[in-house]
Amino acid sequence: MSDFFGRVTSDQDPFKKLVSFIPGFGGYIERDNRRAADKLLRDTVARRFEELYKRLSALQTDVISQGNIEYVDDMEKAALLIRTFTDKIRNASYGYSGLFDAVKINQDELAKIYTYDAAFFDLAEQTKNAMDTLEASLGTPEGMPATIRNLTTLARQAVTTYDQRYEIFTGSK
Repeated sequence: MSDFFGRVTSDQDPFKKLVSFIPGFGGYIERDNRRAADKLLRDTVARRFEELYKRLSALQTDVISQGNIEYVDDMEKAALLIRTFTDKIRNASYGYSGLFDAVKINQDELAKIYTYDAAFFDLAEQTKNAMDTLEASLGTPEGMPATIRNLTTLARQAVTTYDQRYEIFTGSK
């Protein structure tokens, strides 16, 4: 996440840099930067999962063409969960608390958010690896059910991780 924050901070226009010297105003600028970094991060995660969704759709076509229709419903469950996650993360409101927001995010909560953000990238990599395994097992259907269950579990974890991250903003459990 710090890479995203650094990228946004380095792209500040001269006016924002000048105004950041005004006592008390730096916090506003930093919040604005964090909001932009959060949006950039979520867009990146959404793009990665969109690519995974497209790949899974192509794999479904391959499974059907090989006559393994019995696996299509289970693969569709995983695809639906990946699509749900992608839509949630892409369409969520972005940023951390502003001055007048009802919900304020403290440093501990921000650290938790960063942990969830890192988990999204880890889940994307694990999902990609599961798809690699699924693709390798296309010719040998014995391993496909377990691989598809793993893929569905990973997709469900992505949705759950997003929901837990969102709870930080809403304060609900």
